[in-house]
Amino acid sequence: MVLQIAIDCAHPQVLVPFWCEALGYVVEPPPDNFPSWNDYWRHVGVPDDELPTDTDASDSIVDPKGVGPRVWFQVVPEAKSVKNRVHLDLKVSGGRAVPLPKRRERIEAEAKRLEALGASRLRVLAADGLDHYGVVMQDPEGNEFCVA
Repeated sequence: MVLQIAIDCAHPQVLVPFWCEALGYVVEPPPDNFPSWNDYWRHVGVPDDELPTDTDASDSIVDPKGVGPRVWFQVVPEAKSVKNRVHLDLKVSGGRAVPLPKRRERIEAEAKRLEALGASRLRVLAADGLDHYGVVMQDPEGNEFCVA
């Protein structure tokens, strides 16, 4: 089995660069022997009127190390209207073996980096006496994810 993550969206051209930077991924190149994704899609029978008009655009990203799952940004007609039922957790803290103040520092640094890329901060997940710190964020189209 191979895992792919599909994210519904309106504008892959906005989310592809954001998530490439957020995850350290790269734009997925077209399959071998095809100069573009549109050439590939035509080859497998997709009609021209269903192909993207931005021929340089890609709607998928991949881990350059080949370890993480492929992420596909699927264009859908409806706008996001409710909270995600599934979300991504970006684990940057180093885990519970790292003291909480250091984890918090790492998480805040990553949250600020992602805000500079176009993410927005929704809330902080922390409570007195709890050995946890996280930040709930949204990507440029409003999809929730956590930095922990």
